[in-house]
Amino acid sequence: MLDNNDENKEKNELEVNNTGKQTVEKVSQETKIEVEETSDAIGEIEKSMAEEAEKDTSKEDEKPTIDYATLSLEDLVSELKKVLTHNPVQKVKSQVEGIKSTFNQKFGALLAEKKAAFLDAGGNSIDFQFSSPIKSEYNKLLSDYKKQRDTYYKDLEKQLSVNLEKRLTVIEELKDLIENADTSTMYKSFRVLQDSWRAIGPVPKNHYNDTWKTYHHHVERFYDLLHLSNDFRDLDFKHNLEEKLKIIEKAEALAEEADINTAFKELQNLHKTWKEDIGPVSQEMREEVWRKFSAATKKIHDRRHEHFREMRSKFQEIIEKKLEVIQKIDAYDTSNNKTHNDWQKSIKEIEALRQEYFNAGKLPYNKSEEVWQKFKAATKKFNSAKNTFYKQEKSGQQENLKKKIALIEIAESLKDSNDWENTTNTMKKIQSDWKKIGHVPRKFSDDIWKRFKAACNHYFDRLHQQKNSLNKEQQEVVDAKKAFLEDIKEMKKPTKEKVLEAVNKWRDIGSLPRNARHLEGKFNKQIDKLLEGLSLDKQEVAMLKFTNVVDGYVADNDVRKLDSEQFFVRKKIDEVVKEIQQLENNLSFFSNAKDDNPLVINVKNRVNEFKNDLAIWKEKLSYLKKLDY
Repeated sequence: MLDNNDENKEKNELEVNNTGKQTVEKVSQETKIEVEETSDAIGEIEKSMAEEAEKDTSKEDEKPTIDYATLSLEDLVSELKKVLTHNPVQKVKSQVEGIKSTFNQKFGALLAEKKAAFLDAGGNSIDFQFSSPIKSEYNKLLSDYKKQRDTYYKDLEKQLSVNLEKRLTVIEELKDLIENADTSTMYKSFRVLQDSWRAIGPVPKNHYNDTWKTYHHHVERFYDLLHLSNDFRDLDFKHNLEEKLKIIEKAEALAEEADINTAFKELQNLHKTWKEDIGPVSQEMREEVWRKFSAATKKIHDRRHEHFREMRSKFQEIIEKKLEVIQKIDAYDTSNNKTHNDWQKSIKEIEALRQEYFNAGKLPYNKSEEVWQKFKAATKKFNSAKNTFYKQEKSGQQENLKKKIALIEIAESLKDSNDWENTTNTMKKIQSDWKKIGHVPRKFSDDIWKRFKAACNHYFDRLHQQKNSLNKEQQEVVDAKKAFLEDIKEMKKPTKEKVLEAVNKWRDIGSLPRNARHLEGKFNKQIDKLLEGLSLDKQEVAMLKFTNVVDGYVADNDVRKLDSEQFFVRKKIDEVVKEIQQLENNLSFFSNAKDDNPLVINVKNRVNEFKNDLAIWKEKLSYLKKLDY
């Protein structure tokens, strides 16, 4: 049992430990400030430890995040199902939130697209409905997750309360052990209570520090009263001192750790070991070892605060950069966009600004949400103007469709006519009118072109057959060209000038009748072979081959082949442009890759190759447009 003097002594020491007033009153004002700052550092550690203790069994896994933006809606649901199936419900919050954010964004875009199509088809906004099996499956998975998570945390809260009651019971038993000390058994009983304390799980964070301080106070009381086993007690004190000095040494080394977040987490572990696993030291050493440990803690605390100050400064720089981009997007002028090409140019410029926004850097959610909403509002303004234009463009395309169908009907009505002169003039005129009419909706483009082309070809094939009866003069042209073709095959040391001269001579001989046009193909192949043997660049050879063929069509007044050639060239231009866009889009996924990455180099080389091809095809189209036929 304790006498009154010992009780009074304990009460005084407890007051000193809880308030620190008696110590602070003995130091200078500068030391006072230092003690307060150290107290702040210890307080922050203790608060963090209390939170970590409560989360001990429910801590989220820190797994590498998947780039969910690259997944489809179906893949996102599959990923959500896999995450929920193979992980405890308390371990997946960050993953679920990542999937949820991406799914909602993508499904929102799909919903907007479906609604726009519904309205374009003449539907009323109030009648719009859209259901999706994938959305229903997603909603069910999310609902089940929330129910399981709520159940888990309700059970956890109950368990934390039970653990708190157990710890309070151990404290009461420890107090009773001290007040009713039996020197023969008290140390053994104390060890049993220590083991019981350590076996108890986490408690609510708002009780963690208070319960530990109360428990630790009575542990120190116990050791201070262990008069009858001084050797045993001193041995324990010595062991505890050695362990605490090791912890101090580790804490001092952490002050040099490059990664301050790692240092802070490890410091929390050291504090937990200090508090939970190591008992008290002798009374004369307690203040000294705690002072050293507190000083090491303050160093890391100060570094951490400086780190966060720097991060806040960087976040502000990122925010300012993003706001500058948002201002550019918001102020972007589309009033002069009158054509599809104008809008395509604007779309590329806005996309470049969007990339500039994302490249400015990442922000934590609490700092990014307001900026993100401003960004969405600015891009929505541009997209609204773009959508208005294309809705009007679709209306104009419907008018163009009607005009082209009218021309098809004329062509189909005349394709079997024998009034060669008048019908030929009419067919040429409607072909010219066709070219002047603008775009039609893409889903009709190929079909109406095939109908129109078939009717025109049918007529002109009949016209050429009518004209293809060989006469004496035409036979002379055939014979002359056959002989000239043999001469070309024997040409020695060809040059660009000689080849072009041969082309002109071939034209000068005259036009071949339709049933001898195969000689034109043989001649073109021979010219191609000669050109490929010359030291000319790829683009020049391609253009010489092309102009040779096209000029042949012009010489024969073959409008049908010229039209087909122009259609083919335009189609190739579209295909090459799409290839370039796809590759450049692929490159955006490697924005963080180094320039010497083989995959990046390969894609860039392919882009350059396609751009070279595009230049050639555009030059061919330009040449065709200059022809008068």
